[in-house]
Amino acid sequence: MNIVYIVIGLVFLVLGGNWLLKAAVAMSLKLNIPKIVIGMTIVSFATSAPELIVSIKSALDGATGLAVGNVIGSNIANLALVLAITVILSPIYVERSFYKTDWPVMMIASVMLYFFIVNDRTIQTYEGVILFGMLIVFLIYLLRFQKQAVVDEMPEDDEELPLYKIALFLVVGGLGLWGGSELLINGSVSLARNLGVSDAVIGVTVVSVGTSIPELAASVIAVLKKEKAISLGNLIGSNVFNILAVLGLTAIITPVEVKSDALSLINNDIYWMLGISFAILPLVFIPKGLRLGWRDGILLIISYVIFVYLTVS
Repeated sequence: MNIVYIVIGLVFLVLGGNWLLKAAVAMSLKLNIPKIVIGMTIVSFATSAPELIVSIKSALDGATGLAVGNVIGSNIANLALVLAITVILSPIYVERSFYKTDWPVMMIASVMLYFFIVNDRTIQTYEGVILFGMLIVFLIYLLRFQKQAVVDEMPEDDEELPLYKIALFLVVGGLGLWGGSELLINGSVSLARNLGVSDAVIGVTVVSVGTSIPELAASVIAVLKKEKAISLGNLIGSNVFNILAVLGLTAIITPVEVKSDALSLINNDIYWMLGISFAILPLVFIPKGLRLGWRDGILLIISYVIFVYLTVS
């Protein structure tokens, strides 16, 4: 049954990613706004929904540290694993607005999280309001001023859809990604346990990657269909959304505290998140300007393997 869950989960992920991509492209055409904006808003919201659900539920259950670990682990996986796989499959050429707007906002959000949590180990309610307020400002800026940040390779293949179909594909695609990731995670965890893999290894690998599976499915499908703006926008947007919306909203509901049994989050993991987030900028310029290619992907994958190894050991 575990194998069946994994296979069905993968099918749902592929279908959900396809439907979400169709909705994103059609919405970009309908509203006449850059695809990366759709990737950073609608698509990143849909793919970050698992993190939001897990974090709010954890906070309500009193396990607020899990909410922080969920976001930090997911942000590391989004860049060091998902983006890596995406650019290994196909290079992404970026425009100047990527390093003028998108990357700086992701870094500002990451640094804000660091300063909010490293001193008192708690994201207070007023800090949650600040985080969520920054998200609102960022979204308004995106919708009014953001330009295309990724070269559109095949604009002639874009398909217009009526509004009701866009809404349908959006909802069904988001549900497909969520349901597929749940089946895949549950099947993988059960299979790993049956094979004698320890809970520590499962936690750092399957579970931490699990909430990034929707981003992986959506981004890989977007890149294969030459919609790279949506792919990159989805990943950068998801990291911004995870910090500003997921932790912001969770802290508004109840202060988010990192307890003594999860101190590795602020002693180790958050530095990995900051380091990998920062590394994306030089990788865009080296060795070839305004491009992320397979070499960058391999470097990111290596950093992720090192992170997992050190965390497990």
